[in-house]
Order: sequence, then C-alpha cells, then structure tokens
Amino acid sequence: MDFALRSDAFDEGAQIPARHTCDGEDAALPFSWSGTPDSTVELALLFDDPDARGFVHWLVVGIPASASEIGPAGLPEGAREGRNDFGRTGYGGPCPPSGSHRYVATLYALSGPLDLQSGTTVDELRSASSGKVLGEARLIGTYARQ
Repeated sequence: MDFALRSDAFDEGAQIPARHTCDGEDAALPFSWSGTPDSTVELALLFDDPDARGFVHWLVVGIPASASEIGPAGLPEGAREGRNDFGRTGYGGPCPPSGSHRYVATLYALSGPLDLQSGTTVDELRSASSGKVLGEARLIGTYARQ
C-alpha cells in the first residue's frame, strides 16, 4: 500500500473551502493517511505555500506512528504544533494576497524521534529530520480570495 495523504475538506488539486482560510473560520484542515511505512517511529506534517516562497501555515511534529488523522478534533496525543509564518504557534489558513496559490500538505514518515517542542520552526524540522525521512505523502490544494 502506498503512503497516501487525504483530506475530507478537498480533493487533490481542488480549491480549499473558505472555512479553512483567513476568509472564514480559519479552522484547521482535517487530514488522514494510510500506508505509513512499517518502520516509522514518528510523523511530522508541514502545510505551506510554495507560491509565497514556502510560507508555513501549519507545522505539527511528534505525531505518533500509530495515528492516522489530524485536524479539527485536535492533535493525536504527544503531537505538538510548531510556529507558522504568521508568527504564532498552530494553524493559520490560506490567505493569499492576490491570485490563486497552491498549498502543499506534506506528511513525513520518520525513522526516529525528532525531540522537537511546541513552537519549533520549519528550519528546525528540516535539520532534525535530515537522514530520518522514510517516506513522504503529499496533498495539494489551491485557494484564491474572492
């Protein structure tokens, strides 16, 4: 089975509902996954905007390998939210200044614990995960403000 990431809110390549953006409730997106590699010890989620130089909207580390979803119902036990590029810890939904932007959710399967705390940054994630990535699952959505 392939390592795959999904969302009940949008399909691959589709527009992200306004409810999950700065134009709505800014509610955290729901994600679920399957096919986690067997030797996974921990998972990490990065949700960013490559059309805005990788602007980070959500970073979650410490997700247990046994987890299979994340989102509005909360984080799995042990998971911690990192610092987004809005300058706060937690989720910050799509909010492009103009035009349509792509938003990429990447779930990393890791061979060892990262030992990163709440408020960690994407640079700290990249440094700590170097050499530990067993697999990546991606889901891409779009959003354009009306």
